Amino acid sequence: MKRLFRRVAFFVAVAAVFVVPAFASAPTPENPAGRNGDILGIVPSFGAGHGGGGGSAGSNLAYHGGPVMHTNKVYAIYWQPSGYSMSGSYQSLIDRFFTDVAADSGKTTNVYYSDTQYSDGSGSIAYSSAFAGSVVDSNALPASGCSDAYTSVCLSDAQIRSEIDRVATANGWARSGAMFFMFTAKGIGSCYSSSSCSFSQYCAYHSNFNASAGNTLYANQPYADTVPAACDAGNRPNGDDADATINVTSHEHNEAITDALGTAWYDRRGYENGDKCAWNFGAQLGGGSGAQYNQLINGHPYELQQEWSNRSSGCVLSGL
Repeated sequence: MKRLFRRVAFFVAVAAVFVVPAFASAPTPENPAGRNGDILGIVPSFGAGHGGGGGSAGSNLAYHGGPVMHTNKVYAIYWQPSGYSMSGSYQSLIDRFFTDVAADSGKTTNVYYSDTQYSDGSGSIAYSSAFAGSVVDSNALPASGCSDAYTSVCLSDAQIRSEIDRVATANGWARSGAMFFMFTAKGIGSCYSSSSCSFSQYCAYHSNFNASAGNTLYANQPYADTVPAACDAGNRPNGDDADATINVTSHEHNEAITDALGTAWYDRRGYENGDKCAWNFGAQLGGGSGAQYNQLINGHPYELQQEWSNRSSGCVLSGL
């Protein structure tokens, strides 16, 4: 995601653990390296004027010394309090997507394989994903911690982090090697600053926070079809609102794998692998009007943006 925050040099603690190869390209003063606790970036909404993969031009991704996820484990939280809704197949389709990505681990046939060309001082990323489970969270929403243009209820990033921490702790979910996806119900907005809110500026983001249970990687995934014009590219190969959310989920997942703490792989302008190909879908494999798909993962159709490949110096849907 496009880096919309201050970056500083990678953590001293990380540098002490990881062997740091020569940088391919140093970050600019406008995009210094990220730091723990920051929002690492966003999937920009169409309304924010960044649709179409605006980061695809320019340099390849450069390594900046921080860790990647050599393997990854995913948990999903569906925050649906009383009075709020999700489409009938929303949870089951997103759960199936994570299951399919895991089932095809090691294959070269989808966007996740491109991540394997990136590494840190401990070695390369393996396409090795696991879906560890999901829960429906019916906990009542807190009082709005922010205000956005499209919804009457708005969650701050601190509120989202707090709920992820609460749910993960209650379910005994270990933090090491894991990523936690928070899917909020339709009509629930969020902001991570007064000027950066869901649907106006972003469709999703990933970041991390420190908790008593350990450092926690997470993604905030608002319900994309709350504002379809902002976050839905239009194709629904599975005929459900989940299709739009799955696309931006893939963006966040791939970026967390290759840039877990905001200190690993991004280009000289701060774009991660997902940013450089945002809203760029490449060639279609099949499907009719409004239901096209460009990926078959474990035999199921999905419409996912491409991911950046340094090997190809371009956006890819499979291979390197």
